[in-house]
Amino acid sequence: MQLPRAGEVFCDDAKVRDYLLSREHPVGRAKARFFEALGFRRAEWRDLSAVLLQLARTVDAVMGTQSVFGQAYLAGGILRGPNGRAATVNTV
Repeated sequence: MQLPRAGEVFCDDAKVRDYLLSREHPVGRAKARFFEALGFRRAEWRDLSAVLLQLARTVDAVMGTQSVFGQAYLAGGILRGPNGRAATVNTV
């Protein structure tokens, strides 16, 4: 199924810039290395944000768990980086 309200999906700027693309973040640094291998850079964090949003709006989603923040959905697909490399990613 398509993600409900897919047109309203957003990526938090700080999460992309300061977590997913931060080599200094204690948890995010492994993710930063993964995304850097695809050609994404912290200075151009909006590029990763745009690709993640496009992915969320176009791939099939599966209903996940309900929390105090709302209903979670799991989505996965192929993410292609600026350097042309691609990888399968899963996102909530």
